[in-house]
Amino acid sequence: MAEKVRTAPARLNATSWRLCARIQRMDDVGRQILALLVEDGRRSYDDIARRVSLSAPAVKRRIDRMRADGAIRGFTAVVDPEAFGWRTEALVELFYAPGTQLREVAASLMRHPQVVEAWSVTGDADAIARVRTSDNADLERLIMDLQSDGRVIRTRSQVIMSNLITPRG
Repeated sequence: MAEKVRTAPARLNATSWRLCARIQRMDDVGRQILALLVEDGRRSYDDIARRVSLSAPAVKRRIDRMRADGAIRGFTAVVDPEAFGWRTEALVELFYAPGTQLREVAASLMRHPQVVEAWSVTGDADAIARVRTSDNADLERLIMDLQSDGRVIRTRSQVIMSNLITPRG
C-alpha cells in the first residue's frame, strides 16, 4: 500500500511549514517555557528554570534554539497607547478599486503611523486596518487621507469602545 505524503497547505511557505512541524513536535516543557515568555518576556532564565524544573543553562539553550528555529521571533515592550496620546482606536474596513495589488495596499498603509496592524481579508472588504488616533477628528482625517489617492473607494469603521481580551502573544 502506498504511503500518504503530507503536503503543506498552499498558504504556508516551506520555512513556515518547517516551523509549524517543529512547534508541533515541541514537548510540554517547551510549551511551558513559551507560555511563561508570552506572559512576561522579561522573565529570567532562573525564574523559568524553577517553574519548569530545569537548570537555567538548559532553559537558555532551549530558548536560543526556539529563537534560531523561528518559534520565537523576538521580544517587545507593550505600551499604553494613551501614553502616546492615542485615545481613539478603530478597525477600518477598506474597499479598494478593482486591480489594486496587495503590495500597493501595504505600501499605502505603511505610510501612516496611525495604522498599527492591517490584514487582507475575505468578505466584502479587501483589507482591515487597526488604527490609533488622538481623537475622532484625527480618525476622520486619516480616513480622508487614505481615500485621497483614489485607490480606496469606500471605508467602514468601527470605533473600539473597550478592550475585552488583551492580545495573548
